[in-house]
Amino acid sequence: MAAQAPAADGQKQPITPRSARGVRTRNALIAAAREVFERDGYLDARITDISKAAHVASGSFYTYFNSKEEIFRALVEQVQEEMLHPHLRERTGITDPRKLIDASNREYLRAYRKNARLMALFEQVAQVDEQFMALRIERGNAFARRNAKLIRTLQENGQADTSLDPLVTAHALSVMVSRMAYMVFVLGQRIPYERLVTTLNTIWENGLQLRDAQD
Repeated sequence: MAAQAPAADGQKQPITPRSARGVRTRNALIAAAREVFERDGYLDARITDISKAAHVASGSFYTYFNSKEEIFRALVEQVQEEMLHPHLRERTGITDPRKLIDASNREYLRAYRKNARLMALFEQVAQVDEQFMALRIERGNAFARRNAKLIRTLQENGQADTSLDPLVTAHALSVMVSRMAYMVFVLGQRIPYERLVTTLNTIWENGLQLRDAQD
């Protein structure tokens, strides 16, 4: 394993595991952290319980993470990458904008539903911890930047209202989908899944004044 170097704040910088065993141990700790956070909540979760659930010695935790906050951040970032569903067009081969909007919304909603308990915790922690609020804001910005790229392309192709600011529009539409996901999968608002998806798709299309490509 690589040596640990001092971090800027004086704490040891957790190593990035190079061996297969190290990778397995770090992944086991993250999986265990998810189990403990979802069971006990963020405030009551303890590093000893995370280590026990991962079947590693408590001291081994600090080889990979400095604190409970740090492993929670690693867990959230792992889930956020899944929810961002990068390179959707390349992975699916979808080029039709309506089908692309539908596929994007479906992937996001499926991922949110799968991770609803963790997302609820993340929302709670972000309200009291500035670092996690910053992470939450950056998550929103990442979604908006990706969606703004699509909107800008549609405008250039004559398929969307060119008077719209792509980034502001992307923020508005992304927040709509995110808050609806929170309302349904965290708060328990009863909306059939297909109705939810098709309604969000329609609002996206109407908001952009989506039309067929010009010849």
